[in-house]
Amino acid sequence: MSRLAPYAAHEEQSRGRRHAEPKPAYRSEYQRDRDRIVHSTAFRRLVYKTQVFVNHEGDLYRTRLTHTLEVAQIARTVARQLRLNEALSESVCLAHDLGHTPFGHAGQDALNECMADFGGFEHNLQSLRVVDELEEHYADFDGLNLSFECREGILKHCSHKNALLLGDVGERFINREQPGLEAQLSNFADEIAYNNHDVDDGIRAGLITLEELSSVRLFAGYHAEVRALHPQIAGRRLVYEILRRIINHLVTDLVESSAARLREAGVASIQEVRAQRGFLIGFSEGTADLNQELKSFLRERLYKHHKVQRMTSKARRVVRELFDAFFTNPGLMPDEHRVTGSRREAAQGPSGLARAVSDYIAGMTDRYAILEHRRLFDPVERT
Repeated sequence: MSRLAPYAAHEEQSRGRRHAEPKPAYRSEYQRDRDRIVHSTAFRRLVYKTQVFVNHEGDLYRTRLTHTLEVAQIARTVARQLRLNEALSESVCLAHDLGHTPFGHAGQDALNECMADFGGFEHNLQSLRVVDELEEHYADFDGLNLSFECREGILKHCSHKNALLLGDVGERFINREQPGLEAQLSNFADEIAYNNHDVDDGIRAGLITLEELSSVRLFAGYHAEVRALHPQIAGRRLVYEILRRIINHLVTDLVESSAARLREAGVASIQEVRAQRGFLIGFSEGTADLNQELKSFLRERLYKHHKVQRMTSKARRVVRELFDAFFTNPGLMPDEHRVTGSRREAAQGPSGLARAVSDYIAGMTDRYAILEHRRLFDPVERT
């Protein structure tokens, strides 16, 4: 641990776990976090939850699991170069999407609408619920009992109202403090991964073309470079050579720009990191502009593509109809979830039942949500 920078998360300075446990014998505390996340039920479900394309649309599109692994890979590289805590960075990234619904952001938006009168739904908060409450593995506590630093990193966004309800991990939002650098890093690793794999998946699906991407400076520059070096290259090789250069550009800039900010700020502890006005991890201004241009292109040309919008519309309908059915008649849920809903309704009224229903739906994979919908609404589907 001596190679860590003074501003990194040092295990001996950790704020610990919600439930005290003996120290692990052959792992660090943050490695224990990582291992618990990898062995969780929610992590395994990510293989059948999607990013942009619904799971059954093709076998080669990214899923939440492959996306998560790409994010962790990028974060580990940057953490190593900045002398941050690599194990903690990896753990935060592996857990960051555990609360995502089926059908990506379409499912989240639909579930948030269903929960509008009951506190709403937000996937970062749901990821925290998964690791704090919903996973059932250990005899002594609910959840995974992760370290404070890992839990803090999972919670990227939070309203003041929700922060008041979250205890220790909500404090930084109330006090307007920054998270640790490992948590900051996860945001940018996530962005690098999803922007570039959405380009790859969008091209593979035939929804965006190389010609359209020529309007994006970051893509066009590396397209020209690859064609100059390899005039005969085409197809998948061409796309891969361009995207790996873009990822290298973004990662290199993130390392160098963040290192410069850290030097300029002169921070010597995680407490000094928290006291800063803004993030110390981030792109340079020029690269941030290039990256934003790529994001804007994807928003307009891919996420608003009529084929994606059709899938989004169907996904939202599935989630809304599942919620309405289970909330109106909790007996339609499997016994485990029905009992939980009944218990929460007795303690908290309709909001307790609604939260139990949303937990059940949020935990579904794409294929399971589609299957449940068929069971409920297809008159010839066997139950």
